[in-house]
Amino acid sequence: MTLVLGYLALANLVSFAVMGWDKARAERGERRIPERTLLTFAAAGGGPGAIIAQQVFRHKTRKQPFASVLYAILIAQLALAVLLLRQGGPVS
Repeated sequence: MTLVLGYLALANLVSFAVMGWDKARAERGERRIPERTLLTFAAAGGGPGAIIAQQVFRHKTRKQPFASVLYAILIAQLALAVLLLRQGGPVS
């Protein structure tokens, strides 16, 4: 269980940082990080970190379908977490 929580903490930290990095690149007019890459980081466990970064950096909050897909990823991750916790966790 500790390994899973460590992975999720790292995934969220990385997702948050990558969203911030993309925002900084956008403000400087530099080449952007592809949306597919940002969503991949979110889907790999960093959904909450990406949502928090979206609000903190005010980045891609109105961009569709990006914002909708990001929230769908978060909902799926929360549903999976509830399911796993009800069954005794990912590592019983």
